[in-house]
Formats: sequence, structure tokens, C-alpha cells
Amino acid sequence: MSTLEIIIAVIGLTVITVVTRAFFMIPERELPMPGWLRRGLKYAPLAALVAVIAPEILMTQGEFLRTWQDARLPAVLGASLYYFWKRGVLGTIVTGMAIYLPLHIGLGW
Repeated sequence: MSTLEIIIAVIGLTVITVVTRAFFMIPERELPMPGWLRRGLKYAPLAALVAVIAPEILMTQGEFLRTWQDARLPAVLGASLYYFWKRGVLGTIVTGMAIYLPLHIGLGW
């Protein structure tokens, strides 16, 4: 790509980003939103989190896991149990890693 094409691409991407992120701030009054959409948007953060994390846990190199001997599965189970028991994020991370690392490094899972 030439320098001019790169500059045009950066400017275009900047404009698209600003417009899409400021879309709800541009109108002077609040946009009407149906109740079903408002209720549905409550679940958007959870859906996005699952969409990012699930493939990391259940897939490797674009394919589903073929064996249960993967250190990620017991680590996720242990971390989930800890979170539902104590509701602490730091403890959840520590628990998951305390299960994952010995299985992954020690047993080669």
C-alpha cells in the first residue's frame, strides 16, 4: 500500500469509529427503544463474555477438544465453584491458575 492509501484508510477507520461510538450521543433527545430491546440489552455483556471465553476453553487450533485431559476444563470448573462459593474475582483467578498450572506443566495436559 502506498502512503496515501494508508492515510485514507486511517482517516476512514477513524470516522467510522467516532460515528459508531457517538451514535447515541449525537441526537438531542433520547432515542425511543422498545421494551423487548431494553430487556435484551441487559444480557449483552454476558453474551459477549461467553462468546470470547467459550472458544478459549472448549477449542484448540479451531477444533473442539477431543479429550477430557485438558487442563483448562478442571481449572474452569474449580474457578467457577470458587466464584459461586465466595464471589471473589481474585480468588477465582488464583484458584483457576492453581489447578491449571500443575496439570498443564506437571502432567502435560
